[in-house]
Amino acid sequence: MTQTPTAEAPFELKGSLFTLTVLHLRETDLGAIEQALLVKIAQAPAFFANTPVVVDLDALADTAAMPDFAGLARILRTHGLVPVGVRHGSAAQLAAAAAAGLPMLPESRPALRREATTDAGGDAKPADPGPHNRVVVQPVRSGQQVYAADGDLTLLGPVSAGAEVLADGSIHVYGPLRGRALAGVRGKLEARIFCLGLEAELVSVAGRYRILEKNGEGWGKAVQIYLSGEHLIIEPLTVEAGAHRKS
Repeated sequence: MTQTPTAEAPFELKGSLFTLTVLHLRETDLGAIEQALLVKIAQAPAFFANTPVVVDLDALADTAAMPDFAGLARILRTHGLVPVGVRHGSAAQLAAAAAAGLPMLPESRPALRREATTDAGGDAKPADPGPHNRVVVQPVRSGQQVYAADGDLTLLGPVSAGAEVLADGSIHVYGPLRGRALAGVRGKLEARIFCLGLEAELVSVAGRYRILEKNGEGWGKAVQIYLSGEHLIIEPLTVEAGAHRKS
């Protein structure tokens, strides 16, 4: 008796991690938006080529402003960007975006839900699983992506050009940092990037990114990178002269 071979499914759905650039929209003037976009693209044309973009409407959510989403999507596509959706808008804004073909994207991390309790003897608190820190011993080579979810990422070797390292928390690199480093990818403003030799193409903390130029600020040096308000700060790592002296 012959057995009929099992037909394979024509596709398979799997979850995966992708780095998405977020465009935080602060006004609705398409002309001003396009001009500012051209300035950004001129700084690093290759970086923006075919880059997926999420439009964040948080700054407009509490206003009556209604962006021309079809026009905005057209501008983004004209300049090589790929709009994939919107987030954080009002109900009317999200409906208008959906009508223009831009779906609403869910939060990257669902908020912890606090359960009410009728027990007067204590408060119900969600269990805190703690951070999930990750340590990588091997070098991170070109084309590789390493991600530490819910914690810090520590890299004991170098990060090559063309590689990408990401963490929900901070990133520590005990070697040259090339490629791209994105800390606080789910919005942790306190996240930082530490490295012993800054040669990165791009660094980002909590969605605020900076494209680096060779021999620019902190280039080739040991630095820490962090947010101060809306600004990304690159600061030399210094050790006090007496830090290693025996008392």
